Amino acid sequence: MVESLGVETVAVRTPADLDRCERLIMPGGESSTISMLLDRAGLTEPLAKRLDDGMAAFGTCAGAILLGREILDGRPDQRAFGAIDLVVRRNGYGRQVDSFEADLDVRWPEGALATGVGTPAEQPPLRAVFIRAPVIERAGPDVKVLAQFEDQPVLCRQRTILVASFHPELTHDDRLHRAFLEM
Repeated sequence: MVESLGVETVAVRTPADLDRCERLIMPGGESSTISMLLDRAGLTEPLAKRLDDGMAAFGTCAGAILLGREILDGRPDQRAFGAIDLVVRRNGYGRQVDSFEADLDVRWPEGALATGVGTPAEQPPLRAVFIRAPVIERAGPDVKVLAQFEDQPVLCRQRTILVASFHPELTHDDRLHRAFLEM
């Protein structure tokens, strides 16, 4: 998605790869597996330091789980980076068979281009794909909730961190990726 917006991407598999990045997208997948892979690759501590130093990051689904302050229903040794003040429950919306799509009204981040057409209030809903999605149980006082589904936060921002409980990369709508690049 970000390559289609003219941004060079790097697959981060080593600390040296991470050093080449200005910002990071932590994708969906299986959060406990991603956590183990970060440990095995020697990326956990370098990533924690970069996030603590203010590196911008966008976490989708499993990435949102890992960027949060606390993980509910995770492995006991699973790392939460604490980059955004959220308590996140793994698979909170259910199993794979419970996956769904929904239209979300988004309060676009300040300074975000959104679609480039009209004002944020005039933007069409954002189609969100939820696959074994996490539920954001609690958001801290400094977290901006940008979208909700059934009164639960599903899109949040705090400082340079943006997280989504869903998979924005599975639609053709690039507004969230553009908003992240413009933050």
